[in-house]
Amino acid sequence: MSSTKPKIAISACLLGENVRFNGGHKQSLLCSQTLADYFDFVPLCPEVAIGLGIPREPIRLVGDPAHPQAVGTVHTELNVTQPLHDYGLQMAEQHTDLCGYIFMQKSPSCGLERVKVYRANGTPVDGGGRGIYAQAFCAQHPNLPVEEDGRLNDPVLRENFLTRVFVYASWQQLLADGLSRHRLLAFHSRYKYLLMAHSPAHYKRLGHLLGSMGKGVNLDELAACYFSDLMTGLTQCATRGTHTNVLQHISGHLKQAISADDKQEMQTVIGQYRHGIVPLVVPLTLLKHHFRQHPDRYIAQQAYLQPHPENLSLRNAI
Repeated sequence: MSSTKPKIAISACLLGENVRFNGGHKQSLLCSQTLADYFDFVPLCPEVAIGLGIPREPIRLVGDPAHPQAVGTVHTELNVTQPLHDYGLQMAEQHTDLCGYIFMQKSPSCGLERVKVYRANGTPVDGGGRGIYAQAFCAQHPNLPVEEDGRLNDPVLRENFLTRVFVYASWQQLLADGLSRHRLLAFHSRYKYLLMAHSPAHYKRLGHLLGSMGKGVNLDELAACYFSDLMTGLTQCATRGTHTNVLQHISGHLKQAISADDKQEMQTVIGQYRHGIVPLVVPLTLLKHHFRQHPDRYIAQQAYLQPHPENLSLRNAI
């Protein structure tokens, strides 16, 4: 894992900046205190950036949920849809070194999903929509890990998002070092168990994709397809069942190295994890203990064992 902190864009109000319509903030202690030690945050507030004041008249989404308009809640002639959209495109073009983005939930500019969209009669549309700025930005970076602040309070979603951030950062480093067939295959080898835990279907599909990589293939195009499919697969949250499958695969590399009693203990702990008795960190800790005693070069390079900094303790609650 690179010593350089991955760069994550974030709604400025989540870092405690007083940029909200009421002059306040929505500081996230998770982001501003815990995660700030591991990531370089880029705070952005599109509503302030396009010239809306602090404090300001709130805006809301109206009309078609697929293509809503952002208008003032009091002065409906105030329409900032195009400026928010354009600023999203501008930031997407400017910030090409991001590895993730944390958006303010429910915001008509920054919300990712279920943002209230109102009909002409003032009633909200079922299901809602996406913030104008967020929609424009994300459309330009479809593989970028994105999440809303509120959902990060869920330990499974938090671990999933941050795992994707570090995978994205690793891929950017691969491209910076120079794409080659060897590096692409080595990257896949490193992340195959992690992908298996998230989506066995994507694991199989990408294995076939790389297995059919002939000499005449366009490597850039293949790599782009590979990475897009990889990030789609990782978006799926791993379950206790899929984690158990990976734990069993990894423990199989110890079958010639550890005693029958140790094997039984390993199976017991994996079973306890599968049934929700212990968190994922417990069988992983036992596996790491045995691999320290019996090193395995292939397992040692697997990102699954530690896809993010250990001190984040992301696997202590899943």
